[in-house]
Amino acid sequence: AALYWLGLYLAEQKSSLDGRALSEMKRDLLRLPAQTEEILSHSADIQKQARKLCKFRSFVYMARGINLTCALEGALKLKEISYLHAEGYPAGELKHGPLALVDAEMPVVTVAPNDELLEKLKGNMEEVRARKGELFVFSDQGCNIQPSEGMHVIQLPENYAVLSPILHVIPLQLLAYHTAIAKGT
Repeated sequence: AALYWLGLYLAEQKSSLDGRALSEMKRDLLRLPAQTEEILSHSADIQKQARKLCKFRSFVYMARGINLTCALEGALKLKEISYLHAEGYPAGELKHGPLALVDAEMPVVTVAPNDELLEKLKGNMEEVRARKGELFVFSDQGCNIQPSEGMHVIQLPENYAVLSPILHVIPLQLLAYHTAIAKGT
């Protein structure tokens, strides 16, 4: 967030963005505290999902584009504090290894922002479902991803493009935390 703000300042100083775009980007950044509070208000929902995770021993985390870093961070946090095996993968690479491991005993935690890669990500989610993998999905408003058998959905505030990872990493941290608490680690 600090580097983004610095980038906006430099863009303003060099007049490299038009005033309207710059104002919108600043507005989006200034919305993060309220959106963070909204995400934190879902802690009980995330805690409920974490209790479901305790029955599993190994996880795949997946995302596309700039949100891959969230999947990697989420998997790392789960490993660090709950002592469960978790690996983050780019969803586009799912067929090249991790999909072979997915079954009813290997759930997939998915970061699903409402962006230009969403339809491809939904295709990856269908591949997981075809293998009987359970999905834990963190989606933005407007993604039209509904909870169903084997698909647990936590809906986050609307997506703000390049700021999306800042918001998506929070519930993944909470998921790891609540899973560790539920496991007693």
